Amino acid sequence: MNLWLFLAAAVLLSFERIFYLWVWRRPERFREFCIRARLEWIGGPVDVLGLFFCGFKVLQCAVFLAWCFIYGHGHALPVDGDAWPLGLGAMMFVAGQGLNLAVFYRLGKIGVFYGNKLGHRIPWTRKFPFSCLKHPQYIGALLSIWGLFLVARFPHDDWYLLPTLETFYYGVSAYLERT
Repeated sequence: MNLWLFLAAAVLLSFERIFYLWVWRRPERFREFCIRARLEWIGGPVDVLGLFFCGFKVLQCAVFLAWCFIYGHGHALPVDGDAWPLGLGAMMFVAGQGLNLAVFYRLGKIGVFYGNKLGHRIPWTRKFPFSCLKHPQYIGALLSIWGLFLVARFPHDDWYLLPTLETFYYGVSAYLERT
């Protein structure tokens, strides 16, 4: 494993979590940023945050794809993998995406994109998936990431590195978003 490549991936993947923490902790600054940057054509701050979300997911996928392509020696997916990592990884990915869809269904765009911090009243819910998990969207993202790397990189020595890094990032975010 190339340390510089890992550090580059770590920096690129950190942008999303740092940005969300900034919005969570300083929502008034984010609203000011939206005004100063003249982003009203996108919509309100929730819409702008949704656009950033899409951009961060593209960046995250690009980092994951580059990692798999580089360490897969020109192949993004394993050429001769076992069946069990493929099956388990696929199930984890589908379960993770299911949790994320359930969160979007339950909270809507305004709830998912920090509407409660950006001036909207969001009713509290204890319905699924919040009845089972404290941070279902983060758990869903992590299940998807671990599943993807189980499929794409297991049993190679690097298969767990980016999922572990992302688990750390999401864990820190969950901890810092408690207030």
